[in-house]
Amino acid sequence: MIPTARFDYVLPPELIAQTPADRREGSRLLVVHRAERRIEHRHFGEIPLFLKGGDILIRNNAAVLPARLSGRRPTGGKVECLLLRRLGAADGSGEVWQCLVKPGRKLQPGATFEAAEGALTGTVRSLAGDGTVEVEFVLHGVGSVEEAANKSGDIPLPPYIERADGSLRESDRERYQTVYANRARQVAAAAPTAGLHFSEALLSRLAEMGVETTDLTLHVGLGTFRPIATEVVEDHPIHREVYEIPESTQRLVLSPGGRRRIAVGTTSVRTIEDFLSKHQAPTGGTFCSEAGLYVYPPRHFRGIDGL
Repeated sequence: MIPTARFDYVLPPELIAQTPADRREGSRLLVVHRAERRIEHRHFGEIPLFLKGGDILIRNNAAVLPARLSGRRPTGGKVECLLLRRLGAADGSGEVWQCLVKPGRKLQPGATFEAAEGALTGTVRSLAGDGTVEVEFVLHGVGSVEEAANKSGDIPLPPYIERADGSLRESDRERYQTVYANRARQVAAAAPTAGLHFSEALLSRLAEMGVETTDLTLHVGLGTFRPIATEVVEDHPIHREVYEIPESTQRLVLSPGGRRRIAVGTTSVRTIEDFLSKHQAPTGGTFCSEAGLYVYPPRHFRGIDGL
């Protein structure tokens, strides 16, 4: 059993960047040399120093939906609704979504609210044990909940990012998104943040070095908002996330030919390791599944050589 307190550390609030660096690659980079038990403080633009030709860079290309919606109850009370995952179609032209809502105590099954500047009417259908709710949305003048979110939703920045006036900046929509995100697939409720620091120029530089990139898609969900609240790590109920791995990525992971497989962030790690727990050969097409993998030490990684 691993005590959760083992992973506690002090992070002074004044050291949390509230705005991005002028250039993506201008962010700080902490380099951990595990074999030497040594760390270096660098900048992200120096990452080519730590990669080499032939390395395989595995990226999560999920795009972030402006999933934080403001609304009101019939009484006039304010509502905040965070879209997590589309569950399916409802009767008629509606949609059903897994959401987080505030104030939760006033939004019990049967409660209704308007959101997205009147484009959506939501009805709470059921409550889940993890604090999420199932909401059925009726659409007004839009073709989908995603369309309504893109028109009037806010990017769900992490809770430690604050805006002095309480409002998001126009640049937040662009900078809280990787440059390689598949904008046609807004399937993430939060960004795969490790990839935010790559610029097009930096990726071109890596390609010139012979670093190969390959993509997968993990639908970043509830877990990114859920801190571990249990006293021991193993007791934490880990969330599940949908992922898709194209056959080309499967082949590079399974047969790297002696090359290093470098994951861009923990979402890529979780996807690859979950896939390899189920398959040891390419599936003959894009593999879609749900990751329930919980990664904590000690852990032997089957398909990742670096992070």
